[in-house]
Amino acid sequence: MKLIHVAILTGLLSGPVAAQEAESDIDAGHGLYFTFCATCHGDDAKGGGPMVEVLKVEPPDLTGLKAGNDGIFPTARVAFRIDGRDPIPSHGGPMPLFGQLFEGDSVMVESETGQPLLLGRDIADVLAWLESVQE
Repeated sequence: MKLIHVAILTGLLSGPVAAQEAESDIDAGHGLYFTFCATCHGDDAKGGGPMVEVLKVEPPDLTGLKAGNDGIFPTARVAFRIDGRDPIPSHGGPMPLFGQLFEGDSVMVESETGQPLLLGRDIADVLAWLESVQE
């Protein structure tokens, strides 16, 4: 009987593993960025996309995120801006929210503080690409 309790307790404590550690695909992230983000943030992520002229708030230079954060890429802040957990005003309203669009396989990504973040794989890939273009 004790063996059954130990087995049940072990199963409850470990719980199901719904997400896996992210091995981000930078090339996939670049493709997603180009499709969904470049219109405002520019092909080079410097903020000069073709929609700049009609936006009320100029998109930031995304290649300077690390430099503007004491040399640390702000993983959580960027992820939450993309998925809508931390909306910002742009064009009179929030930045387009891509959280639902990028839903699907969930992966764990380590934030800048070491805290694990549960994100959609596509968002993890976009983050990996953005981190790779930091100046």
